[in-house]
Amino acid sequence: MSCSSSSGSEGEEEGFDSYRKGGYHAVRIGDPFSGGRYIAQRKLGWGQFSTVWLAYDTLSSSYVALKIQKSAQQFAQAALHEIEFLSAAADGDLQNTKCVVRLIDHFKHAGPNGQHLCMVLEFLGDSLLRLIRYNRYKGLKMDKVREICRCVLTGLDYLHRELGMIHSDLKPENILLCSTIDPAKDPVRSGLTPLLEKPEGNANGGGGSSTMNLIEKKLKRRAKRAVAKISERRVSMVGGEASSKTERSLDGIDMRCKVVDFGNACWADKQFAEEIQTRQYRAPEVILKSGYSFSVDMWSFGCTAFELVTGDMLFAPKEGNGYGEDEDHLALMMELLGKMPRKIAIGGAKSKDYFDRHGDLKRIRRLKYWPLDRLLVDKYKLPEAEAKEFAEFLSPILEFAPEKRPTAQQCLEHPWMNVVSSQNKADNVESQMRNLHIKG
Repeated sequence: MSCSSSSGSEGEEEGFDSYRKGGYHAVRIGDPFSGGRYIAQRKLGWGQFSTVWLAYDTLSSSYVALKIQKSAQQFAQAALHEIEFLSAAADGDLQNTKCVVRLIDHFKHAGPNGQHLCMVLEFLGDSLLRLIRYNRYKGLKMDKVREICRCVLTGLDYLHRELGMIHSDLKPENILLCSTIDPAKDPVRSGLTPLLEKPEGNANGGGGSSTMNLIEKKLKRRAKRAVAKISERRVSMVGGEASSKTERSLDGIDMRCKVVDFGNACWADKQFAEEIQTRQYRAPEVILKSGYSFSVDMWSFGCTAFELVTGDMLFAPKEGNGYGEDEDHLALMMELLGKMPRKIAIGGAKSKDYFDRHGDLKRIRRLKYWPLDRLLVDKYKLPEAEAKEFAEFLSPILEFAPEKRPTAQQCLEHPWMNVVSSQNKADNVESQMRNLHIKG
């Protein structure tokens, strides 16, 4: 959970019981931070470790995201860890061109629940997960996917090649658009006037009333959801299904994006954890515990690129009768990518849990193979040529052998990344014609 306009769990609140010693800091609109430099404007979201607020920076006269960590020692440690990696990224990117979220400032803030570490980050827009949902899980047009991939790969290339850093939790949720999908949620585009002092009646901050507001909000949201469900049911009864499936236009949405959330990042030569990555984006070498490097981020990138094109997760493993999530995950990988080479299958510290000595899964014997290019055509109805080109780009990234996966830099040079769309060609021809006209 980072500096997004839409962080936190949708339709939920963080819960008042977490506003206690060692927990969240209670913020009110108009509260000053860091000696009055930052003024809280509105809550953007929350996560397990922190709340995030839109704040106004009176020094630079700009809006920022203020991330306020819970005060207990373990949360303070987690914040210091993230600050270390964000600071390294910011120090090496003075021009702000590397597609990684920018840390502007950090400080400590004392409150009734303890001392909270605070991070000031650039304000960014919605996550790619929110974009996928907004697009009703339909999959984006290839040109838009390419644009997003270029930014993510630029970020990964910078982290890997220049900083020696592994992100280790890349997924749509941790990639944020540079601006919001809805212009009304963007403080600059919506012309929001900054609030520089506490609103009337908020001076003493009466905690009780803000708790009541939270309870009221929660009840209102529940009521809204109930009404929405009832009307959905009515729509489906009268056969209004088609209208909800209409395609949403993504024109006008800026696809530039940045990699965020460095809470799980590590240095390639100084790793902290064996189990990394969110389940669906986890690389095979992490499941098998056979050691990892930068190429785990490339695997997660491949899963994310597929999700952008199709609207579906590439791998969504589940526990089954007599086998666990890990074994199902490995089976799903092999159904898509072919049998895992024996050397890799039996080469990890946990290999014996899943594979026999021949490199076959112990509990899932029958695999239904469906290669990537066919899956894209048969299930997702991509045109043959488009599916073939995308599969040629994606397949090497999803290599079982980590050392065979291309680097982010190599991916940026791949022909698929450098296809000029017919629209762009038309625009280029148009601008060339205009130039000729001017010269003539």
